[in-house]
Amino acid sequence: MKLLIIDDEPTIVDAIEGKLRREGYSTFTAGTAEDGMRLFRKLRPDLVILDIMLPSRSGFDFCRAVRENNRTPIIMISARSEDKDRIQGLELGADDYVVKPFNLAELSARVRAVLRRAGADAPGEPIESGDLVIDPRSHQALHKGEPMDLSPKEFALLQFLALNPGQAFSRQALLDRVWGQDAYVSERTVDVHVHWLRSRIELDPAHPKRIVTVRGVGYRFVS
Repeated sequence: MKLLIIDDEPTIVDAIEGKLRREGYSTFTAGTAEDGMRLFRKLRPDLVILDIMLPSRSGFDFCRAVRENNRTPIIMISARSEDKDRIQGLELGADDYVVKPFNLAELSARVRAVLRRAGADAPGEPIESGDLVIDPRSHQALHKGEPMDLSPKEFALLQFLALNPGQAFSRQALLDRVWGQDAYVSERTVDVHVHWLRSRIELDPAHPKRIVTVRGVGYRFVS
């Protein structure tokens, strides 16, 4: 698998690259968001490890640009440890957020976990529910035959709920199953993503019929 590392600190890049190469990954590196984007378009990597603090443009800018039309997994790394930075990165579409300094073995484990969630654990057949079709193989959802513009986490949340119709899940359960137990996000993040999904699939988002609220519990998908 091809991994793209975007960071302007050579020492950190060398350490990450050495660890991941020893584990069998092909690694490519860039020191700026601009160079990273050029390599991203050329290589089509399986995963990006992205620093937030970059020269010129930030990692947030890179992530936002990629998520306009691409679902490649992104792990953000940063010395910023405040919740607002973690939340911003994850809500922009990052799949994980790791705070510097970090243990290389932990980063490697997170790479494996993100790659696994992005592909190996996904069911093979499309999920059909009325006018909604969710295809894990193409990582695309269709509503009334039209492609939906979903972030990776929106897609993962919709897919998980659709695979478990009629079952009520708490916000914490959805965080654990969709974002991962180590994700640094609040339960409010689930509410935000549900709001975005409802705006795309509900006839009247203010009175949802597909993703309904279960008072005192969380959410349930109605097929």
